[in-house]
Amino acid sequence: MAGPEPRRCLVIWFPDWPVTAWQRAEGDASAEDPVAIMETGKVLACSPSARADGVAEGMRRREAQARCPGLVVAAADPGRDDRLFSTVLDRLELVAPGFHSVRAGLCAIPARGVARYYGGESLAAEVLLDVLSEIGFGEPRVGVADGLFTAEQAARLATPPDRVTVVPPGRAATFLAPLPVTVLGDEALTVLLRRLGVRTLGSFAGLEAGAVRERLGGYGARLHALAGGRDSRSLTPRKPPPELIREASFEPPLELVDQVAFSVRAAADEFIAALSTHRLVCTELRVSCTDSGGRVSERVWLHPAAFDAAAVVDRVRWQLAGSDGLRGGISTVRLEPVAVDDAAHHEPGLFGAGVDERMHHALSRVQAMLGHEGVVVPVVSGGRWLAERQQLVPWGERVVPASSRAEPWPGSLPAPAPATVFPRRHPVTVLDAADAAVTVSERGEPSAEPAVLVEGARRRPIEAWAGPWPISERGWDAARSRVAHRFQVVDAEQTAWLLVLEQGAWWAEGRYD
Repeated sequence: MAGPEPRRCLVIWFPDWPVTAWQRAEGDASAEDPVAIMETGKVLACSPSARADGVAEGMRRREAQARCPGLVVAAADPGRDDRLFSTVLDRLELVAPGFHSVRAGLCAIPARGVARYYGGESLAAEVLLDVLSEIGFGEPRVGVADGLFTAEQAARLATPPDRVTVVPPGRAATFLAPLPVTVLGDEALTVLLRRLGVRTLGSFAGLEAGAVRERLGGYGARLHALAGGRDSRSLTPRKPPPELIREASFEPPLELVDQVAFSVRAAADEFIAALSTHRLVCTELRVSCTDSGGRVSERVWLHPAAFDAAAVVDRVRWQLAGSDGLRGGISTVRLEPVAVDDAAHHEPGLFGAGVDERMHHALSRVQAMLGHEGVVVPVVSGGRWLAERQQLVPWGERVVPASSRAEPWPGSLPAPAPATVFPRRHPVTVLDAADAAVTVSERGEPSAEPAVLVEGARRRPIEAWAGPWPISERGWDAARSRVAHRFQVVDAEQTAWLLVLEQGAWWAEGRYD
């Protein structure tokens, strides 16, 4: 059954938006500097000058810096990209309301309304480009076509000086046919299609739809429709959020934390009531506290469910109790929703709150009594040492590991990890059959087979062992370099241990229970 006909879309694409956002945020960064935005050790986006030196998206950091020695490297920040792109959308909506934000750096609007208002699709595109040029964006490209996917590809192919590509109605399939299958954005599908000799969207669209669905499922059928210009996705207009910010001012400034918490309760009630009026709940809250000297303490708080007035007051109290930057009395407290959700998603079930909700209320109550860091949850982070892979995050905070687990971490312990990881590794001794301490040579060879594990005053005969596995860190830094060797041993009681030999001393790092 044929789906609905694709609607005409006008898409604005900002090349290398993460680079643009970083340059805008830095302020003093030159637009001519070669810049690369990195994510998980690979280039997410790069500036034209960096690309001219051979840097490309997906390239590893070391290779990129080798090709461009003067490369300025910055970390990816999706929050920064979204915030700056939101200001661009605000400006565009002054001349063409109803924009849909596809992602940071890409937005779309139904073409029919703006085309009728400005006298044609090309004229509407020129008006929008002029608006962007006025606020300092001279590189965006515009594509107009049947369907969002086709319009995006048209925008990516637009070139100066016009920077606009208009695909006539009914010509989407013809326009897409010569494009490579890589534009679908699915690496696994691209590899599969290339093995089958299918290299262009036209060749992919020419395959029988039933066979594609049978082989690739619903997702593959969806991409097959896109390749043929059959994109029926509707655009959801971006609605500016209502004014929900609340502020509490104190004259004279309040000196005590409990005084501020009590006085801010009315503002918190108004804040939650305003959200309820719009059928919203707040899941991420920014609290800004200003003292009598003008110093500001600002922090974004998250909630595992949704904030109520009491939770808002608790966050204000915790922030003031833990702030070292405020010196005088508190003159202003500002409450601003960072992320909201539909209230219907947080309604209790038919028979009341479930187990998760009861657990949340219990933990939040304990946290209110003990303080923000009184209740924590464990998170597995990245690293070579087991102790540094354990991270505790306060209840309600966003779970963000201190180090990425996706990194290779040469020398890290492969799975399975010990069930018990000692908070502080404790000293042990490993002896050979002659009761001499076992050592490891510079070539990584043990001096003898481990025979006895001495833990305190207890001797444990070793029945099996494996290793050593070397760990080498920061060899370029004499002050912070570490070289160690790991062993796994099983004693006579069939208890398995993870041991570390570092600088001639043996340590127990964990136990396989």
